[in-house]
Amino acid sequence: MKIPLKYGLLTALGLIIWVLATHSLLTNQQSPLITLGGPIFFNVLHFAMIYLGIRALEREKGESLPFKEAVKTGISIAFVYAVAATLFFVCVVLAVGTKWMGGEPGAGTAPARTLMLQAFAGIFIGTIILGVIYSTVIAFFVARRQSELT
Repeated sequence: MKIPLKYGLLTALGLIIWVLATHSLLTNQQSPLITLGGPIFFNVLHFAMIYLGIRALEREKGESLPFKEAVKTGISIAFVYAVAATLFFVCVVLAVGTKWMGGEPGAGTAPARTLMLQAFAGIFIGTIILGVIYSTVIAFFVARRQSELT
């Protein structure tokens, strides 16, 4: 359980640093660096940390992981990341308010509480879904490499 916690929290730390840096350094929140760079950065970071976590578990065990264990480890990392990221954004809303949510679709049509619940659910569920996909892809290549070695 130590590896998913470590790599999930490191992934969340990368997200936190990105969000705080872009909101404090960039005045235009519609900048391509944020609208295009943000999703690319988050997905590459998420994928890389799941990969690094699976590789760390392999090193710890001294052997290649079976497909199922690699997927389970990746999903555990994604779960820790999802919880930490959601908690971070809850803290942001409590500290800053909803002004960072100004660019959200439908921001003027629904109550702020509904928007926040949708945003938090989207962050959590989206992170888990992407974590399942990334873990499966990485585990497939890890298992394939293991079968080629034997």
